[in-house]
Amino acid sequence: MLYLTRKIGESVIINNTIELTVVEVKGRSVKIGFNFPPEATIMRKELHDRILEQNIAASQYSDDAEIMDAFGEFDSDTKHNK
Repeated sequence: MLYLTRKIGESVIINNTIELTVVEVKGRSVKIGFNFPPEATIMRKELHDRILEQNIAASQYSDDAEIMDAFGEFDSDTKHNK
């Protein structure tokens, strides 16, 4: 992780296209502003993490459903063969 010290009004540039500027500091809270291209996606980390967890859970459910479907087909095939 990179740590930087910036004062109000100072900025950092990320990938030549995203500018992050310190706008205000109040106690332990920092307000930051962003300038970025329209195709960039920015999301709060806690929201991003929640979406990622839900996508992983959905993927695992989908894999489980496919496995159960495969066993169901196998089961029905073996019942017909008896």
